[in-house]
Amino acid sequence: MSDVTTSITLQSAPSSQWRDIWDQFKTHKGALFGAIFFLFIMGAVFLGPFVWTIDPQYIDILSRDQGMSLAHPMGTDQLGRDTLARILVGGQTTVAVGITAMLLSLILGTLVGVLAGFVKWLDGPLMRLTDLFLALPILPLLLVIILLFRDPLRAAFGPETGIFILIVFVIGITSWMQAARIVRGDVLTIKEREFVLAAKSIGTPSSRIILRHILPNVLSPIMVSATIGIANAIITESALSFLGLGFPSDFPTWGRLLFDATDYLQSFPERVLWPGVAISFTVLSVNYLGDGLRDALDPRIRGR
Repeated sequence: MSDVTTSITLQSAPSSQWRDIWDQFKTHKGALFGAIFFLFIMGAVFLGPFVWTIDPQYIDILSRDQGMSLAHPMGTDQLGRDTLARILVGGQTTVAVGITAMLLSLILGTLVGVLAGFVKWLDGPLMRLTDLFLALPILPLLLVIILLFRDPLRAAFGPETGIFILIVFVIGITSWMQAARIVRGDVLTIKEREFVLAAKSIGTPSSRIILRHILPNVLSPIMVSATIGIANAIITESALSFLGLGFPSDFPTWGRLLFDATDYLQSFPERVLWPGVAISFTVLSVNYLGDGLRDALDPRIRGR
């Protein structure tokens, strides 16, 4: 009898919020594909070099300009370096830049958006600051900052670490504005809801209201902004490297591989294809993932 009662209780227990989110997320086929492909890319670029152990910097003049083969599945470049090894190692840098720059821009955007929406006297100054950044020409600003600070950071942290810090910082401080405006709009709506007014009426500190009531309810736009931020950061880093203003020439990233392959586009078009496909599919998968997270985290859509 007790076993039957326990079984009935387990069957009638309400599902958890995270189970509801997962149930909604997996109905979005594009988001599911995007999540699987993005996890595949993450595993390939960070674990692949342990499986494919060829040194991406190893020069073999006798093997230069080879096509696809068992020894070199993606061929070799003009110096005989293995393209697959360079794609895997370059993906590590590109994805790391995308995730780190996204975290920086998301922290700045969420902080500005929450303060502007919750603290009335900060709304005007912070939004005018946001409008100022939105009005700046981003690409020329990126180029100027990189040209001004590239050499000092290289001297201080090394050619690779210095450029990594510079690119992450530049992308982060020029891409937080959209997240700030979205978060501010949601905070302005949520702070007038009954549960927030009730918390204020009993003397709950503002910091606790923000952490317990405001931030959990703006999780959906924050997550969507995070996925968009990764995609934008990957594209921006690739564009800077393609222009020759990114990492050193002997340090492969997907954008740098595109830049190096342009001189051989007519003779070896596949050299442009591999990094281009990697960038395009990664950005596409992240965008689909963001769409699915938006639908799953929005309680107005969940359960439909």
